[in-house]
Parts: sequence; C-alpha cells; structure tokens
Amino acid sequence: MPYTEAPGARVPIRMWADPQTVEQAAMDQLRNITMLPWVHGLAVMPDVHYGKGATVGSVIAMRDAVSPAAVGVDIGCGMTAVRSSLRAEDLPDDLGRLRAALEKAIPVGFHAHKRPVDPRRLHGLTTAGWDAFWQRFDSLAKAVHARRDRAANQIGTLGGGNHFLEVCLDDAGAVWVVLHSGSRNIGKELAEHHIGAAQKLAHNQGLPDRDLAVFVSGTPEMDAYRRDLFWAQDYARRNRDVMMGLACDVLRKEFAQVRFDEWISCHHNYVAEERYDDVDVLVTRKGAIRAGRGDLGIIPGSMATGTYVVRGLGNPLAFNSASHGAGRRMSRNKAKKMFTEADLISQTAGVECRKDAGVIDEIPAAYKDLESVLEAQTDLVEVVAHLRQVICVKG
Repeated sequence: MPYTEAPGARVPIRMWADPQTVEQAAMDQLRNITMLPWVHGLAVMPDVHYGKGATVGSVIAMRDAVSPAAVGVDIGCGMTAVRSSLRAEDLPDDLGRLRAALEKAIPVGFHAHKRPVDPRRLHGLTTAGWDAFWQRFDSLAKAVHARRDRAANQIGTLGGGNHFLEVCLDDAGAVWVVLHSGSRNIGKELAEHHIGAAQKLAHNQGLPDRDLAVFVSGTPEMDAYRRDLFWAQDYARRNRDVMMGLACDVLRKEFAQVRFDEWISCHHNYVAEERYDDVDVLVTRKGAIRAGRGDLGIIPGSMATGTYVVRGLGNPLAFNSASHGAGRRMSRNKAKKMFTEADLISQTAGVECRKDAGVIDEIPAAYKDLESVLEAQTDLVEVVAHLRQVICVKG
C-alpha cells in the first residue's frame, strides 16, 4: 500500500498504517516526536503501537541528536534465523525431547550460564573481535562496571517477554532455527543510566514528554552514550550468535549429518548512522528493521502465527525500513485479563511450547494479524520465505 501522510508539528508523519486504526496515545506520541527541532523525518511501520519512550514501529531520523529512551532499554534487540538441511520428515513425532534439549542448552527468563560460553567451541561462530569487544567493557559507564561477570554469563541467554527460540518449517518443508533476543540486563542498565542523564540536561527541560530527552552531537554526554550504545548493540548481536551456535549444536547432536546455511541477522531496536536527502542523520529504529535494497530481514508474528524472511526494497521514504513483527494489539495486562490457559492451548495447537499462565500475555490473539502487516508494506519488502513454528521456547 502507498504510505499515508499524517500531520506532525514540524515534519509530516509518513505512515504505512491507517492513522484511523492507530490508538490515540500512539498518535499523540508520534506528534510529540515531530516537535523536536532535531527531527529530520519520521516513518511509521504497519505494526505501530504505543511504547515506552517512543512509539513501537517508528523510524526517527535526527540531525546531530539521538534520544536514548526512544531507542529503549533492550538495545540491539533483534532476530537471527538459519535454514538447515533437515526436512520436516526428519523431525520426531514427539518434539518434547528436542524442546527440552534446547531449553537445557540455552537459559531462559532471568537465568544465565554458570560460566561464560567459549565462542571458540561453537560450530559456525566467528571468534573475530571477541577479545577487543570485552576490552572495551572498562570504557563503559562506571555505573555498570560491577556487572561484567553477569554480562559475560548472560551472553547466549534468551530472556523473557516476547523473546523466543523456535524450530520452524518453511513452505517447502525445510527446517529453520529462529530466535529473538537482545542485550539482556547490561543493555537495560546502560540505557537507564543514559536516559536519566539526558533528562537532567538543560536543553531537555520543557519537552512535551520527558522520555524524548536527547543528547546532541559535540557534547561529552553524546560521546559517552554513543560509545555505550554501539557496544550494547554489539553485545546483542553476539548474544544471538552464541544462542544460535548453541541451538545448532543441539541439532547436530540429534541429527549427525545436519548442515546449516549462512545465518540471517537483524537488529530492530537500534541506532545507525545513515544519509538521506543529502543529510547525515542518526536513524533510530524503534521496533523496525533495516530494509535497504537487498537487505535480508526477519518479521515474526506470535507463538503460533509464523515468521517471514524478507528482502528489503530500499524505500528512502521509509528510511529504508520495515516492520519488526506483527506488533501488539493489546497490552500484556489486558491479554492476561481477557484470555485463559484454555485459550492459549487452543491458539497454540500443533506447536510444542509452554501453555501455562506464565505466557498468556504472549497469546497469539494479543498480536496484530501478521498477514495484514505484510500486505501493508509491499513497497518496503518482498517475501523470501514463510515459516511456521513447530517448537517455541519462551522464558
């Protein structure tokens, strides 16, 4: 569908969603973003919904500024997927044992590894840059220095909420491994430290929303945030790499001859330095993936509605972006009140996964229709593969 232009305070809001279907709180949030004098442009994805700090499903291009709360606390959160040589018929009828093996290899929820995972022991995982990556830890904000051991033990862990690890089948019957996670507790603590620092700066007083506080280029506060931000984004990528390595090793133990294609990986909560309209900007993708021409990306739905692997078409009007998922259509609290364990069991039929009260807020009906989300962005991405999960691991 072509985008719709909604009025903003300083710049128009280019929307790949019908403004009439977007909750008022999210529209207000989007308009508040356009009031910032540094905003060059704002694009809104079809999975848009109200979020903490900034609207989920928004792409904010700023000149010489960035808002740490708009990036959010799960810096570098994103997806990784890989196709294997396995076929649907290779999988056992009872998938419970395979799910248990994955859960044993990869800690979920608040759990961590007892000791750091050595990336050198994982097949298919490059060890380039690991030493330099950890050497940069001591240059991060002092507020997190006591968290080094915890951060090391959480590399290769899933977390909770909407994070997941799945075994999927594509429409041709090939087996894929798909996962969603981010920068764990260290990213959260870095984000909260810098959000607090930004809100105290003089130029951020009087904003319509204190969560829109920004750092501006040429200041020590911006330099410190960029240093910690890019490290946390690197942490998130390495976290997913280690998890994928661990998951692939589980499959190797179960299926000796299995082979894997090249991994596909993308952030969807992050900042990138890019150029549009002959202007250098800092692009914050808050619940959005990069979809430059030829870029491969991953757009998941929910626990039982599958995932799409997509290729970007490179639409500069959307700042080369696309949606990061189906997007929630109701809050977690509302989902818990509206649905029961019986509803969850019914809606996840055919998927080996948790079906208890602890994940009711992740029930498929709490999310928007994935097919409609894809149809709304045919000028942003093209579909490469459609996947449906047969195993879903959640914290």
